[in-house]
Amino acid sequence: MLEYKAGWYGREVIAVDRWYPSSKTCSSCGALAEKLPLDVREWACRRCGAAHDRDVNAARNILAAGLAVSACGDGVRPPRS
Repeated sequence: MLEYKAGWYGREVIAVDRWYPSSKTCSSCGALAEKLPLDVREWACRRCGAAHDRDVNAARNILAAGLAVSACGDGVRPPRS
């Protein structure tokens, strides 16, 4: 249904991996928090100090991942070290 509606309006649907750590990734510097329990709604990045609302941060990361896929076909999962 979503793809049908997107096509109707000339838009593209990009699916982001279900396990993409959008809430745990700092949208400012890209640092990945080790653990972020679901009850934590606001957090600060240990690397750059940016303060994040969990949902707003996740939305920014999902948008960036979708734009990366749209622009260059890149995957959306960050590399593990």
